[in-house]
Amino acid sequence: MLPKMSKYWWYQLCGWFVFALVSVFFAYNYGYPITEKLIIKLLLAVTLGISATHILRLVIIRRNWLVLPIEKVIPRLFVCLVITSFVFTFLLLSLTQIFDLSEDTKKISFSHRLLFRTIDNISFLLLWVLIYYAYHYFQKIRRQELDTFRLQSLVKELELKTIKSHINPHFIFNSLNSIRALVDENPERARNAITELSNILRSSMQAEKLETVPLEKELNIVKDYLALEQMRFEERLKVDFEIDEDTLDQPIPPMMLQTLVENAIKHGISKQVNGGVVKIISDFSENNHEIIIRNSGYLNGSLSRHGFGLQSTRDRLSLLFGEKAKFEIKDIAGNMVEAKVILPVDTK
Repeated sequence: MLPKMSKYWWYQLCGWFVFALVSVFFAYNYGYPITEKLIIKLLLAVTLGISATHILRLVIIRRNWLVLPIEKVIPRLFVCLVITSFVFTFLLLSLTQIFDLSEDTKKISFSHRLLFRTIDNISFLLLWVLIYYAYHYFQKIRRQELDTFRLQSLVKELELKTIKSHINPHFIFNSLNSIRALVDENPERARNAITELSNILRSSMQAEKLETVPLEKELNIVKDYLALEQMRFEERLKVDFEIDEDTLDQPIPPMMLQTLVENAIKHGISKQVNGGVVKIISDFSENNHEIIIRNSGYLNGSLSRHGFGLQSTRDRLSLLFGEKAKFEIKDIAGNMVEAKVILPVDTK
C-alpha cells in the first residue's frame, strides 16, 4: 500500500509535473527536439525545484513569516528568493555541465548564464510563493469562518441553557401547589392557571429557535406569569402596565422581560412584608425603545446588580444589538428599584 501523502506534497508534485509538461510543450513549439538529454534535464530541474521550494517553505514556517505584516515580510522574502534562486540556478547549471546535458550551441559564459537564469528563476519562485501565500490566506479565512460558525453554535447552546434557566423551578412548584389548592374551590381559575403555566413553559422551550420576538408576545407571557404569581402573593402583589401600543411590534430577546419581572418579584416584592407593586413601562424615547420595570424594594448589593438573570440580560443584549443596546438597574426614590433596557428602534 502506498504511503499517504499530505496535500502539500500532492500540490508540489502536481505543480512541478505541470511545469515539466509546459516546458516540453514550449520546447516542441519552438522547434527544439524532445531528446533524452532534455527529459533528464527537466527531471533534474523538477527535483531541484521541489527541494528549493520545500526549503523555502521551511524557512517561511519556522520564521513565522506567514503571520508577519506585509511590510515586514516583503524585504525578507525578497532576500530569501534571491538566495534560493541563485543556489537553484547554480546547482542546475553545474549539474547540466557535469553530465553534459546542455544543448545550447551559443557560447555564453557560465557567469552570464548564472546571472540571467537567476533573474528568470526569481520570477518563477515568486509565483510559487504567491500561490503558497494565497493558499494559506484562503485556508485562514476558511478556518475563521468555521471558528465563527462553531462560536455561534456554542453561543446558541449557552443561550438556550440561559433561557431555560430563566424559569425558576421554585416558581413552577409554587404555581402547581397554588393550582392544586384551586382545583376544588375555584375550578375555573385552576383551568386558567394551567393554561397560563402551559403558555409560559411552551414559550420558554420555543425561545431557543428565535433571536427576537415582538414585545406584544413577550408581554402576554409576562401577564400569564404575573397572574400565576398573584395566586401566591394575593393582595401583596399589585401590577401596573404603561405600554405605548406603537411599541408592541418592537423586537426584544425572548424571555428577557419575563426574567426581569421574575427578578423584580424574587428580590423585591417577596422581601417586602406588605408586598408591593411591579410596574412595566414601554415607550419611545430619543429614537430608542425603552422598557422599564419598577418594583418595590431596594437593591441587595452586588447580588441584585450582577446576578445570573441580570448578567444574562446584558450578555444577550450585547450579542444581538452590540453597543446600540443598554441595560441598567438602580434604586430610585420611593423605595423603588428601576431596571431599564434601551433598544434600537426597528423601523421595518
